[in-house]
Amino acid sequence: MKKILEVISEEMKKAFRAAGYDGELGKVTASNRPDLCEYQCNGAMAGAKRYKKAPIMIAQEVAKALGGSGVFEEVDAVPPGFLNLKISPVFLKEYLNGMVQNEKFGLEMPEKAKKIMLDYGGPNVAKPLHVGHLRSAIIGESVKRIARYAGHEVIGDIHLGDWGLQMGLIITELKERKPELIYFDENFSGEYPKEAPFTIAELEEIYPTASGKSKEDSAYKEKAMDATFKLQSGVRGYRALWEHIIRVSVADLKKNYNKLNVEFDLWKGESDVHDLIPQMVEEMKAGGHAYISEGALVVDVKEETDTKEIPPCMILKSDGASLYNTTDLATIKERMEKYRPDKIIYVVDKRQELYFEQVFRCARKTGLVSPETELKFLGFGTMNGKDGKPFKTREGGVMRLEYLIDEINEVMYGKIIQNRSVPDKEARQTAQVVALSAVKYGDLSNQASKDYIFDIDRFTSSEGDTGPYILYTLVRIKSILSKYKEAGGQMEKAVLHPACGEPEKALMLELAGFIGMMENAYEETAPHKVCAYIYDIANAFNRFYHETKILAEEDETKKEGWIALLLLTRDVLETCIDLLGFSAPERM
Repeated sequence: MKKILEVISEEMKKAFRAAGYDGELGKVTASNRPDLCEYQCNGAMAGAKRYKKAPIMIAQEVAKALGGSGVFEEVDAVPPGFLNLKISPVFLKEYLNGMVQNEKFGLEMPEKAKKIMLDYGGPNVAKPLHVGHLRSAIIGESVKRIARYAGHEVIGDIHLGDWGLQMGLIITELKERKPELIYFDENFSGEYPKEAPFTIAELEEIYPTASGKSKEDSAYKEKAMDATFKLQSGVRGYRALWEHIIRVSVADLKKNYNKLNVEFDLWKGESDVHDLIPQMVEEMKAGGHAYISEGALVVDVKEETDTKEIPPCMILKSDGASLYNTTDLATIKERMEKYRPDKIIYVVDKRQELYFEQVFRCARKTGLVSPETELKFLGFGTMNGKDGKPFKTREGGVMRLEYLIDEINEVMYGKIIQNRSVPDKEARQTAQVVALSAVKYGDLSNQASKDYIFDIDRFTSSEGDTGPYILYTLVRIKSILSKYKEAGGQMEKAVLHPACGEPEKALMLELAGFIGMMENAYEETAPHKVCAYIYDIANAFNRFYHETKILAEEDETKKEGWIALLLLTRDVLETCIDLLGFSAPERM
């Protein structure tokens, strides 16, 4: 199906041509004065100079040409030359019927689906997820769902930090604490234990301890660097310990990402591309791209059009060690060789923009990506506390993600049991569902690149532009439909009718914008457009609900039309919240 704006614009273009003017003047937009009209066309204003004619005269001629249109109920030409438009309720009903009858509400699938790789995790193993990981996970998950819904193949990769000095630090600290472990016996040739010699809790304490020691003790740091070298060189015991670290960490990460309803298709890390680096480096040298500068191997990435300094991209440090740049470039190489993506999207902190500009340019210059492959940086802003500074615990530290989720669950649980009697198990389950909507909607309703204030009180409110408000609206719709069914109503027989009142028509108009919204949300990689859309729908529905006695209506035909409208509203809202990565409970 075409977007409703397209259909309306085509009708307007025909009228411009019928009146003797260029059809391209007939572009229609949503009204910026909804108190006067639903849509508007300013083409007569644009055509006045070209046709040497007063714009109001052009507008009047076009309005006359629209006399028999089935699309418009009212067309008013108003000075100095605007065309104010109101849609025909019959046309609107037919358009919505098309949405009901078509898969995905009529959203057209691409002729050729793109293969998109999405890098939206980036946690380090052996460290707990903290609030800094929240935005990447939430935004990335929604971007993935939107692109899939739009008909594309999407592969989500967590891209773990699992190979650098942090691994050497953990192994060094383990050796100091438990030197008797067989992993440190160079003569051991048997099978290593299947069980890790540590828990996730111990692991999460070991890393910061080791990191702190390395900053104060140069000998300790030397040991850690040696351990890192041994690990990366393939020493058996060190590799076995590393595998334990990965298994224990990934199990814990999956548990925490699961709480956020976030899933990855690939659980790859920097270690996966370690063996690709030597060949990649040699190819960069052979191609004349990489050269030695102050002992380090670099690739120039500046361009003549640059207005600011873009430093060279460092490939290897002076001691021959690789960097994040190296593993990110090798990861691009692996992705291109294994998956041949049309597009790779990185969902990362916007403060890394220069770094990714260097990496992308280097990948292009050295031929790691094909010219057609798009490399996209989706930078997000910081999540701040009410003081406007990056979100911290009350003690001033970085808050663990699971603690934040637990805190919001408790706030929601308190609100649910405050004014009503609900079985504790149900209240807890409902609290988790609604709390997730509060966190995700609170984040996604902001444009990704903008910083935002994380305000638990506001996000968990059932009023205003919040996740719980959207869910309350959905639960209200479900409740009405359930009561209708209990009273003997047959929802499968309900069909839409032309709107018989302004609030009903306003809701129908909001629903009709689904295809246009989805196209924009995908093309602009913008989950906040989905949020804005469902907030408008929720407001329109609640106004319609408060002004209409739906179940008490005696005219069964009219009631059936309203039930059909509620069914479509429910389905659109449920689709959209799934795109945002949360769901609705049956009751609240």
